[in-house]
Amino acid sequence: MSDASAPADADFQAAERAAAAYRSLRDELGKVIVGQSAVLDELLIALFAGGHCLLLGVPGLAKTLMVRTLSDALDLSFNRVQFTPDLMPADITGTEVLSENKTAGTREFRFVPGPIFSNVLLADEINRTPPKTQAALLEAMQERQVTVGGRRHVLPSPFFVLATQNPIEQEGTYPLPEAQLDRFMFEVRIGYPTEDEEFEIVRRTTQSLADPVRRILTTGEIQAAQNAVRSIPVADHVVRYAMRFARLTRRDDPQAPDFIRKYVSWGAGPRASQFLVLAAKSRAMLHGRLHVAEDDVRAVAKPVLRHRIVTNFDAEADGLSPDDIIHRLIETIPVGPERTPGWMAGLIAK
Repeated sequence: MSDASAPADADFQAAERAAAAYRSLRDELGKVIVGQSAVLDELLIALFAGGHCLLLGVPGLAKTLMVRTLSDALDLSFNRVQFTPDLMPADITGTEVLSENKTAGTREFRFVPGPIFSNVLLADEINRTPPKTQAALLEAMQERQVTVGGRRHVLPSPFFVLATQNPIEQEGTYPLPEAQLDRFMFEVRIGYPTEDEEFEIVRRTTQSLADPVRRILTTGEIQAAQNAVRSIPVADHVVRYAMRFARLTRRDDPQAPDFIRKYVSWGAGPRASQFLVLAAKSRAMLHGRLHVAEDDVRAVAKPVLRHRIVTNFDAEADGLSPDDIIHRLIETIPVGPERTPGWMAGLIAK
């Protein structure tokens, strides 16, 4: 095993509770959210892995409702920020104001927290605001803190950023830099509902309001589940299997397949390997397993890698997206421990 020690009994119990809570959550969210099963799964996997999500979907697909309902079911505080061109960093992180201490007769600076001080922050249309405001999230997403006026302010735990983008309209937008994209564990694609799902959406939303969702997990239980995720052991061959997905997207890697060299300009960095393993652990736990398999890695490969792969003109000309590249890798990379030293030689030729 790659982990130094096996999970403690408390971690096993937390994992079992999380698996039971996952089933209850799906039932509870189904009272409000119609369909979007894969999206909800990816959100929950990222949440219990302690990661952030970038959501891509056209307006009207219930992104805000989905996030708010999830935060209510998990007893988490929720704030929504509409990103606009005139939004400033202090509008998100907070600022220091000069206040008067009437008792001492002095004036002093007092920090007023911004909306980022919540468990769940919905950054709506994050690409509508300039880079300096987008960058206000960088420290928070990575370090779980903000620094204002030279002072460090720790964010609540757990802390989960959900940023949305409209994939259609790009006028007047500021594309997120690669450094910020890399902070998101998942890029989640939200598609249109099926005909039956849309019928159910229209039927529900034109009737009386539904009952509020029940709180399934407390904040402390979520933190315990997140700790349990990290305690789940992973076999070395599964870790190496996850690493291959990231490493083989790099065209300058000597083992990269020919289709990577042809279609990819830039591949995924080491953070992708970390997120693949961590998300696979979370998926295994939510499905009631305390071990990680290659199937878990494959299931999270697309949301982890799609925003870390930069395709070139040849890929665009041939109509290939990052998802198509990842699908080829899934079909190409062998499953299980390496049995022959020359397995990669056959891969390169594909």
